[in-house]
Amino acid sequence: MAVYETILYEVSAGVARITMNRPDKYNAFTGRMIAEMIDAFRQAGKDAAVRCVILTGAGKAFNAGQDLGDVPGAGGQAADGRAAAGNHGDMLRSRYNPLIMQIRSTELPVIAVVNGVAAGAGMSLALACDLRVMSERAYFVSAFVNIGLVPDSGGCYFLPRLVGLAKAMEIATIRDRVTAEEAHRIGLVNRICSAERLDEEADALAVKLAQLPTRAIGLMKRTMNRGLETDLAQTLEQEAYAQEIAGRTEDHREGMQAFLEKRPPAFKGV
Repeated sequence: MAVYETILYEVSAGVARITMNRPDKYNAFTGRMIAEMIDAFRQAGKDAAVRCVILTGAGKAFNAGQDLGDVPGAGGQAADGRAAAGNHGDMLRSRYNPLIMQIRSTELPVIAVVNGVAAGAGMSLALACDLRVMSERAYFVSAFVNIGLVPDSGGCYFLPRLVGLAKAMEIATIRDRVTAEEAHRIGLVNRICSAERLDEEADALAVKLAQLPTRAIGLMKRTMNRGLETDLAQTLEQEAYAQEIAGRTEDHREGMQAFLEKRPPAFKGV
């Protein structure tokens, strides 16, 4: 197992827990952290013992976005006296975009456990996960508009799909923050609970998902991802393709047998 400097990685009861571990910096992103997170998601996807992934942050924050001290080419002043900045597009292409694509292509359910503020790319990161459980004390902040930038790391993709275009524009422009209560009401998160019960609630959800037919969930995730970008006819064909594969799994046979025997199924993830 890889040794990480900026994240924690552990596997228990079929659940891989990835914890962003820079609490003194509110778990703000660095290039190293992103590389380590990509590696951890790849490791989880290859491990037959892993059937669900939890992503959370250490300390008081989920993730505060980019660590501005780790922006390539930033710092100092330009010739006209203005603050210098690196090429944000290059940084997204080399760092953030591969991370978001890795999360979406990992054919396991991924739960974001939002324990504190999720700001900027940290908010986008949470939205890229399949499910979100949020502390009632936590909140989302888009933040990009405050520094003259555009929501990135999938923010312009996931946010309007979750809440609609008008609400997405409101959150990205004129809203200071979105509380946990509102996030739940408008569909940004699946569950909210007290800070004291957050880990318990998330662990229970993860264990439940880890006991479901993992191959079927992976195929479901793949088909829904593609369905967002294709028409009905293509999605129907993709469903047929996925169902053909799922129908050959041991978990499908177990599910059918359990139904006939009127007992709970014991899925193995294969």
